[in-house]
Amino acid sequence: MAAQNDLCDAIVIGAGTQGCFTAYHLAKHRKRGILLEQFFLPHSRGSSHGQSRIIRRAYPEDFYTQMMEECYQIWAQLEHEAGTQLHRQTGLLLLGMKENSELKTIQATLSRQGVEHQCLSAEELKQRFPNVQLARGEVGLLDKSGGVLYADRALRALQDAIRRLGGLVCDGEKVTDIKPGRPVTVRSASRTYRAKSLIITAGPWTNRLLRPLGMELPLQTLRINVCYWREKVPGSYGVSRAFPCFLGLGLSAAPHHIYGLPSGEYPGLMKVCYHHGNDADPEARDCPEACSDIQDIGILSRFVRDRLPDLEPQPAVVERCLYTVRVWAAAGPALSRPGNRGRRHTEPARLRLASV
Repeated sequence: MAAQNDLCDAIVIGAGTQGCFTAYHLAKHRKRGILLEQFFLPHSRGSSHGQSRIIRRAYPEDFYTQMMEECYQIWAQLEHEAGTQLHRQTGLLLLGMKENSELKTIQATLSRQGVEHQCLSAEELKQRFPNVQLARGEVGLLDKSGGVLYADRALRALQDAIRRLGGLVCDGEKVTDIKPGRPVTVRSASRTYRAKSLIITAGPWTNRLLRPLGMELPLQTLRINVCYWREKVPGSYGVSRAFPCFLGLGLSAAPHHIYGLPSGEYPGLMKVCYHHGNDADPEARDCPEACSDIQDIGILSRFVRDRLPDLEPQPAVVERCLYTVRVWAAAGPALSRPGNRGRRHTEPARLRLASV
């Protein structure tokens, strides 16, 4: 175990999923690593908290579908090491109009990559999922490998593994200063650390760390409403009824995707969310709702009322999550000046500052 003034191989800032996995792999490769987290663990201030996330191979891009093959293997390896279940295969049902271009592209990608899937007609959907109301002309695509990752449990497993492999996990350590060099020096409110490399996986706080260094990534922080809806009959949308995760594409009432997971995270409640958010300050994540937040929940309420009739059409629980998304500029720079804006791309933000 390294003392604070010892030179380590790498410092990782941010103990979400990206940071924890980075520190985990450093430790597995016998590197001396320190994982710094500004909040005390566990917490719900970032992007990796909560009990569940969807895992899938169903993507439009071949690259992501190919990458998921290795991802499933890594999750299975961690599950084996931890001795606890981190994943449950439920299938992922994609819903869209038969002519929807994104649905067609995903189906073609799954076929090219040899991923087991099934195209479902409206009639087949009605037979298998009678508690889902379909729009006229809607069909389904079932990614049989899709399922639920138990997010909180996975973070604990990663942090335990890091410690077991000899790495340090230091929570309550907000970084106050970074000095690049050979080595790089990182100061927190209480300690100073030195390392050959620095890896930043700080999500919404990334640019706050970079600006004093004269750098800024084209990132945008979005606040997402995570909504849970009460089942009229408990378990009717549960795993025990073989209900899958789902993703609605190109829905007429929603400009962005709507997704859901089987009930079980909270007893008798199903998670159904709008894959869209509004600009947010990570330090003010829980401020009173903006008008746009209310509009987003209204879109979900209408979807639940019309498409999932065995749920109550008003959310029983609303939580918050932050997304940090890359904003592509026209020229696609790796780093940008403040104010540079383009199209959004949902991808975790990572930056490595290394002494070479």
